[in-house]
Amino acid sequence: MGETDYLITGHRVGVRDLRAADCREYIARVRESAELHHPWVSPPATAEEFNARLGTPGRRGYAVCELATGGIAAGVAINNIVYGSFRCGALGYSAFAHAAGRGLTREGIGLVIRHAFDPGGLGLHRLEANVQPANDRSRRLVRGLGFRLEGLSPDFLFVDGAWRDHERWAITSEMPLAGARPADEPAVPAQPPSASGSASANSLRQHR
Repeated sequence: MGETDYLITGHRVGVRDLRAADCREYIARVRESAELHHPWVSPPATAEEFNARLGTPGRRGYAVCELATGGIAAGVAINNIVYGSFRCGALGYSAFAHAAGRGLTREGIGLVIRHAFDPGGLGLHRLEANVQPANDRSRRLVRGLGFRLEGLSPDFLFVDGAWRDHERWAITSEMPLAGARPADEPAVPAQPPSASGSASANSLRQHR
């Protein structure tokens, strides 16, 4: 895969748009990761489900790929994108079993967030992540990336056959983002927002 296929790259992974040609690899990874995903998420496991989700309005799907191989390590999506005065989306993600525990998904999600907030990317101001309270791994992930816990919504999403409570986590473009840096961004400590409440824009390595 050529470097220009990626929207943004980190040190070990690159992020690109998910496309129809990814269907076979993606659903194979989903099926081999069923034990990892259950009961928290249900990513598309058939070609019909994959293609239907790919064309959902107000949604952007991304493949997090290992730079060394080009293989898909995780799927990340920003759903329910609304612009205007809101400029918000809902973050979803699924690590795949062959890449789990190596930090690749975390790095990829951090890159997707940077792309989402960049004016040359999606130009969003806020991202939300809804996490079941018992999903400790996911809670640690979003907390580690800099999300703040904003509350609990009872019976919020229908998952695994029932309406499940979810914690509401969120991050805005002004908040420091921990975790992955683009490959060409220097390793400098995160700076607090300026007195005006705006943080300086992230330096991104964009390919668009």
